[in-house]
Amino acid sequence: MNETRRVVPTSHASIAVVERGEGALPVLFIHGNSSCSAVFDAQLRSPLAEEHRLIAIDLPGHGDSSNAFDPQRSYTRPGFAEAACEVLEHLHVESAVIVGWSLGGHVAIEMLARSKSIRGAMIVGAPPIPPDGWAQGFIHSPHSMLAASAEWAPDEAEAFLARVYGQLPERRLRAAAIRADGRMRKRLFEAAREGAGVDQKRTVESSQVPLAVVNGGADALINLDYFDTVSYANLWEGRCHRLGHLGHAPFWEAPALFTPLLERFLQDIQAGRCRSPSCFSASTRA
Repeated sequence: MNETRRVVPTSHASIAVVERGEGALPVLFIHGNSSCSAVFDAQLRSPLAEEHRLIAIDLPGHGDSSNAFDPQRSYTRPGFAEAACEVLEHLHVESAVIVGWSLGGHVAIEMLARSKSIRGAMIVGAPPIPPDGWAQGFIHSPHSMLAASAEWAPDEAEAFLARVYGQLPERRLRAAAIRADGRMRKRLFEAAREGAGVDQKRTVESSQVPLAVVNGGADALINLDYFDTVSYANLWEGRCHRLGHLGHAPFWEAPALFTPLLERFLQDIQAGRCRSPSCFSASTRA
C-alpha cells in the first residue's frame, strides 16, 4: 500500500506527516516526548490501513518536523494540540479518532476539550491528571527528570530510552530522541507547572467522546492504579485495559497484542456502539 509523506505548514512549526490508507475513518497517531511518528510503524503498516486513513505526525521539535517558531507558545500541551488540529484542518479531515501515546495521550485529551471533530480517542501511558496531580499519576524515579531536561549526556539519553521502551530501541527512535529539541522538554514541564492546558481529569470525566484507556501492565513510568480512580464519562468497554507484562510503549513492544485492540475500538466507533456513556467499573488485565 502506498505511503505518502509531506510537510504541512502550521502556525507552530512545519509538521512532517506520514499517511497510509484511504478509508472513511481517519486515525491520527501522536507520539510521546522525544520520539517520532516511526514509533507507530507497526500500526501504519498493519491491515488497519486497508480500512482506515492512518495519519501520523511528528510534533514540533521532533522527528522531521521543524523546531517551534515560538517555543514559549508551542512547546506546551495546548500548543501541541493546536498544531495537531491545524494539521487535520490542512488535510481536510473533518473528524478523526486520536491515538495518543504518553505526551501524545495528553495532547489527545487537550484536543478533546478544544475540538468538536474528535470521534474517539485512545490514550496509552497518559494518566489524565488534574493540574496538581503529578504525584498521583506518575512514578517518580531518578530518571524522571530526564523527561524535562534540556540537555542530555550520551548516557542520560540511553537511560531515558531504556526507561521508556524497556530496552534500547531501533536506530530511528534513538536518533529521534537525540534530535528532539531540548528546549521542548524544558518548556513542556515549565508550562505544566504554570497551569497551561485543561484539567485533564475533569475533561475525561465530562467528555462524551468515546475514550479507550490502554496501558502496559508493567509500565514503570505511570501509576496504573490511578486510572481506576477516574470516573470516565464514556469509557470504552467500561474498563481500562492492561496488557500483560508490557511496558510504557505496548503498541511498539507487542503490536500483535495491541493492534487488534485498536481495530476493535475503531470498529465500535464506526458501528456506533460507543455513543452511550458508560460508567467506569473496574480495570482488567488482558
